Amino acid sequence: MNILFMSLGEFRDLSCGSVHIDVVRELGKYNNVYLACKAEANKNEKVGLFEEYGIHVLRIQTGTIKTNNFFSKGLATLRLESTFKKAISKEFHNVKFDIIIYTTPPITFVNPIKYIKKRDDALAYLMLKDIFPQNAVDIGLLSAKGLMAPVYWHFRRKEKKLYEISDYIGCMSPKNIEYILKNNPEIDDNKMELFPNSTYIREMKCSKQIRKSVREKYGLPLDKKIFVYGGNLGKPQGIPFMLECLKKTKDIDAWFVIVGNGTEYKLIDEFVKTSCQNNLLLFKSLPKADYDTLVAACDIGMVFLDYRFTIPNFPSRILSYMQAHLPILAATDSNTDVGTIMEEAGFGWWCESNDVDGFIMKAKEALAADIEKMGEVGFQYLCENYDVTKNCKALLNRIID
Repeated sequence: MNILFMSLGEFRDLSCGSVHIDVVRELGKYNNVYLACKAEANKNEKVGLFEEYGIHVLRIQTGTIKTNNFFSKGLATLRLESTFKKAISKEFHNVKFDIIIYTTPPITFVNPIKYIKKRDDALAYLMLKDIFPQNAVDIGLLSAKGLMAPVYWHFRRKEKKLYEISDYIGCMSPKNIEYILKNNPEIDDNKMELFPNSTYIREMKCSKQIRKSVREKYGLPLDKKIFVYGGNLGKPQGIPFMLECLKKTKDIDAWFVIVGNGTEYKLIDEFVKTSCQNNLLLFKSLPKADYDTLVAACDIGMVFLDYRFTIPNFPSRILSYMQAHLPILAATDSNTDVGTIMEEAGFGWWCESNDVDGFIMKAKEALAADIEKMGEVGFQYLCENYDVTKNCKALLNRIID
């Protein structure tokens, strides 16, 4: 089969693992996969059609999507439809696609999808990652009323149209499915299915010797439990709450490591420099291999999401923790089911992300727990539920049937 995969995910290097790259490469083992992705002009990324790991990769030059400038980001997002449609119709004009698979963000792939569906009589599969524009409303970036209302309603119409033209909608968790159906009652239940964040099962647990060398490399204590957070540091993560939690951890007999970048990085950097806490370490970024070994040398992974979210997020960063056999402490909104899944399965702890005392209590529970056993439980849960090979096979079987 010929599969067109459209995404704004990072595809600079298909040898690196991610929830998008792993899906593309797994689908490419048994199908002809054509990947259409962005290459932002300001990052000097290579543009054009390439052959990589058996995948036909079309990198399309776009405006700046990842920026703190909301106007520039919005304008670039609005132009994506025409940009992608023009590039796909030019470079893949002689390819008849059987399936189109696409992810959110963005929700503005409607016209390219409609074009390919009509041209090739293709099936359309949405891998729903972000529920936009509601997630932007939740954290105050958009509003359904006032000056921003026209922008919100434009994107809301786009969102509904995307659901309408999709033959299947794969959601990250049961709460995702429940939310979409509740807030979009016109959607046929038969469209909906579970397609969680998925990855190749990589054994990332490190030996005692490597653990010792990694900790010595970064000046981390050998005799303390270490909590680690890796990922975006932006408004969705509720950074003010994270900082309030970090302030209260100065009296806990443990260390906390933060690795990431984003719009709110400066807030954390300033706190680290002025607080003089001796149990806290911050990295702006690390090469992926170094990040993976650092995580494996720690003890407990952390997840943060803003408490205001009404939409159920499911952060993909938990997969790297699970691969490293780390149990997870999650501080999220009450609508997200990631914490419930972890606690019920027995590989994590959860509290609401507006409850600092609750976070400290859960952190102390983690320090007293059998984290090695819980990490093994998490790794087995990963193998059973988030294996990209199993989940891609199920996806294709559903479509083919």
